[in-house]
Amino acid sequence: MKHANVALFVPHNGCPHACTFCNQREIVGQVYQPAAADVRNAVETAMDSLNGYTGKAEIAFFGGSFTAIDRQYMTELLEAAAPYVRNGSFAGIRISTRPDAIDPEVLTLLKQYGVSAIELGAQSMSDEVLTANRRGHTAEDVKIASDLIRKQGFSLGLQMMTGLYRSSEAADRATARQLAELQPDTVRIYPTVVLKGTELYELYQKGDYEPMGLETAVPLCADLLQYFESKQIPVIRLGLHDSDSLRDNLAAGAYHPAFRELCESEIMYRHTKEALQQAGIVSGVAEIYVNPKSVSRLIGQKRQNLQRLSEQGVTAIVRQDIRLGKYEVRCGQKMY
Repeated sequence: MKHANVALFVPHNGCPHACTFCNQREIVGQVYQPAAADVRNAVETAMDSLNGYTGKAEIAFFGGSFTAIDRQYMTELLEAAAPYVRNGSFAGIRISTRPDAIDPEVLTLLKQYGVSAIELGAQSMSDEVLTANRRGHTAEDVKIASDLIRKQGFSLGLQMMTGLYRSSEAADRATARQLAELQPDTVRIYPTVVLKGTELYELYQKGDYEPMGLETAVPLCADLLQYFESKQIPVIRLGLHDSDSLRDNLAAGAYHPAFRELCESEIMYRHTKEALQQAGIVSGVAEIYVNPKSVSRLIGQKRQNLQRLSEQGVTAIVRQDIRLGKYEVRCGQKMY
């Protein structure tokens, strides 16, 4: 089912900790704190643009720790959004918050206002990594909050970061496995980037932190994407949203405006290599069949995948076959 969010950002509001990586106002490109009137205006505007939309649309509060903000302010925002859920204009309200800002009382309140999905910023399931990055919560907090959310009937979303300070590829893979065990309905994966004005930037400047680059993050996140998909857990976001503010403050790290596409192209390249091997094709001209929707994934950014194959002696002719799955590849030797 198609999905759309009317996203309202509450930047750096409610967070009791200053995480090493966080300069949230630069990530979302917003400083202004929305009021109830802003919520109504945004939703009314979105309703006009979504006219005729047949998918699932939600009102989403992102950008801070929603359940940790001032309770009266939180309630005002929810009261502005709730009528649009009650009259059927939107399927529900989605919020993002911290694992240690969830308890039975706040979940009861959220349900009264039509909140249907709660995303937790888990980031890592390594207590060592969480402590090093000043997250202020533990892996056990993630497990407890996830259990409460699921038992109360909310849709559970979990967010993780790769390449954090004091983390490793092995630790990131372990985080993915532990998050999958919590049976979330959705996952978001954010490769760590170094933003000016953060503690991570200071660590990077001093040489105490070496951020993961695209050459490492793309293969890793391609693995994680396939892993979650194998568990039937949708990855609804892979990589940070692009913005002028983010690019202006970016110092280092695994950032690309089309990061997910890079990961999906990496998966297609791997499947193509396997298909060529199975077909016994090591050189020459090969006809490579993929689903029409996967042609761009196979070709890759700036035709990178075709170039990689060419460097290995294979000239690829891309063909379309609607019967093939998303990442499925079939190869044949071109005969003259």
